[in-house]
Amino acid sequence: MTSNHTDGSGRAPSNRWQALVQRFPLITFFTLANGISWLVWVPYILSLDGFGVLHFRYPDLLVGNQLTAILPGAYLGPLTAAFTVTAITEGREGLRRWRRRLFQFRAGVAWYAFALLAVPIAVLLGTVAAFGEEAVRVPSIMVLAVYVPMLVLQFFTTGLAEEPGWRDFALSRLQQRHQPMVATFVLGVLWIIWHLPLFLTPWAGPDVTPVTVVRFAIMAMEMSFLITLVYNKGRQSLPLVMLLHCSINNFQSVAFSEFFPGTDDTLLWGPVLGLGTLSVIVIVATKGKLGYTAPVTGPVEVKTRAVA
Repeated sequence: MTSNHTDGSGRAPSNRWQALVQRFPLITFFTLANGISWLVWVPYILSLDGFGVLHFRYPDLLVGNQLTAILPGAYLGPLTAAFTVTAITEGREGLRRWRRRLFQFRAGVAWYAFALLAVPIAVLLGTVAAFGEEAVRVPSIMVLAVYVPMLVLQFFTTGLAEEPGWRDFALSRLQQRHQPMVATFVLGVLWIIWHLPLFLTPWAGPDVTPVTVVRFAIMAMEMSFLITLVYNKGRQSLPLVMLLHCSINNFQSVAFSEFFPGTDDTLLWGPVLGLGTLSVIVIVATKGKLGYTAPVTGPVEVKTRAVA
């Protein structure tokens, strides 16, 4: 007996490695996404910006050196992994479908409003609820002037680097196998793990503690549930998901310290409270379905057929 591995398009593997990828597309994706990103980030971790083993420093560009030190690994990890696995399992037609989804802007206007406003409002309300109205200040008009350009920058950097891989490739396949809550939790854990090496760099701030990592992990998991909702309800629109992702990043990096100028790190638990509350509301309102009502249109998982 022989086993022929094919994907949904009927493509047969030409060698053992292709057969392995077709049989385990998700494992391959997560392995490549983490391995490639971490490998690219190693020089940054060992540079003068990190442990100081390598005697060079990454150059600054616009917002510190994140664009020169972190973005290459972010792009080369999830994006390359999704491209590679899609090419092997679905071929050129699969890559064309994947590219079309990158330009799927059609989604309800309400979901674009949610992506732009829900997270900042949740963060503001959560922080005010936790620390009182006296903690908040009215920011200057310059914040708005910087906020929009930085949102656009985040969209084409963080959003484009991560979401075609994590949500479009991985989430759609996980939801084919598991309930949305389980799929989101699994992806959230793996997404958090992918970020962990960055806590050895200035990306996480000057005074990283275990509490810093735990707080980030909680927020990332909360965001995972919100992103799943928007992905499912917004017709799997990648631009919409990218907008939601960069909305939290942009608000935290550009506006949060202007609204809450206190230097105490405990203020950062406000966003955790706000996003957590919003996530619970979403889960309860959708009865745990997170907007998932039908199988996601996309690649079919690998089948194994025994031939006598």
